[in-house]
Amino acid sequence: MTLATAYWCVLVAALLPYLWVAVAKASAPRYDNRNPRGWVARQDNPRLQRAYNAHLNALEAFAPFAAGVALAQLSGVAPSTIAALALGFVSLRVVHGLAYVADLALLRSLAWFGALGCVIVLLVRAALAVA
Repeated sequence: MTLATAYWCVLVAALLPYLWVAVAKASAPRYDNRNPRGWVARQDNPRLQRAYNAHLNALEAFAPFAAGVALAQLSGVAPSTIAALALGFVSLRVVHGLAYVADLALLRSLAWFGALGCVIVLLVRAALAVA
């Protein structure tokens, strides 16, 4: 695996929030693009709420992941390690979103912790590489 793999994973992770918000918008009729957050707040569709929450969570998870990949690369961590952790992160974040929409709370939480673990390992490896 190469560093390019990790960079592609950053792109996929950047796009995941938009996948989940598309699922949210498609889960109820008459999406209001003039006031999207108000529209979401007025909905009582549980699937829509879960998909929107997956969207927000994916946005929150992206910055630490992107920073972890960049810092690991800048500090000289092995590209194969960075790529493996990036693939793990993206895979777990896809599982997280699917589990969120499907209301599988335990699987969602396990995927969330696993993805966070990938980010932590990236950041720790970066710190150790420059120490």
